[in-house]
Amino acid sequence: MLNRFYQTLEAQNDGATQSLGECIARLNFNAEGLIPVITQCHMSGQVLMQAWMNQAAIEKTLVSGHMTYWSRSRRDFWIKGETSGHVQQLVSMRFDCDGDAILCLVEQTGAACHTGRRTCFYLWVDSNNQQVVLQQGENGY
Repeated sequence: MLNRFYQTLEAQNDGATQSLGECIARLNFNAEGLIPVITQCHMSGQVLMQAWMNQAAIEKTLVSGHMTYWSRSRRDFWIKGETSGHVQQLVSMRFDCDGDAILCLVEQTGAACHTGRRTCFYLWVDSNNQQVVLQQGENGY
């Protein structure tokens, strides 16, 4: 979906600023009021997980510095690591050019995946052999 607000940002030069509150309010949340969030290790660049946030989860994350998601199954906030101890400390947050996805760079303590793996993306597609391989890979990728 075309987001005219974010489209107007395309013409601005590097270093231009925009109100954070307005940018958050103009994000393209889905019908349930959610937006996808990709979480990435700020040191290695490794993609750790994908989750969802609503506007309140974004605001809670920015205020606390602790990654706070919206759990679609529990229909409640989910502070990463609150029970497992595998916390994610926010380093930076970015919005994509269309305002329909968020990228958060984090300091990850422990595993990001509920399976105990460093990343949720350990299922590698091997299209040549028409199979999926479970593999953490080199450097956790």
